[in-house]
Amino acid sequence: MPRTTNSPASRKRRKRRLDQAKGFYGSRSKLFRQATEAVDRAMALSYAHRKEKKRDFRGLWIVRLSAACKLNEISYSRFIEGLTKAGVELNRKMLSEIAIHDPEGFASLAALAKSKATIPAKAK
Repeated sequence: MPRTTNSPASRKRRKRRLDQAKGFYGSRSKLFRQATEAVDRAMALSYAHRKEKKRDFRGLWIVRLSAACKLNEISYSRFIEGLTKAGVELNRKMLSEIAIHDPEGFASLAALAKSKATIPAKAK
């Protein structure tokens, strides 16, 4: 009985890993061990960065809303509080889009939030 090897499967496995490392710099795209380490790290970081991207965008929307709120003479926290009490269920992404593309509409939302928000007592 002839001896069989695992070379087709091994070659396919190595080729697949090197294909994943295509575009990496130097030996990270040419040598199997370096490619494996580089691809493993890239996969781990891509997972983490997909989660991070959501946080980054939320922060961006909040900064935009805060700037728009300042123009309408209300703080961001009072704006969100007022909208919550008024029963407005728009998320921050949509609110920031409204603030950018429809300033008059945002001003009306800010007025609604001002009417519903609690006014803090002035500190003496």
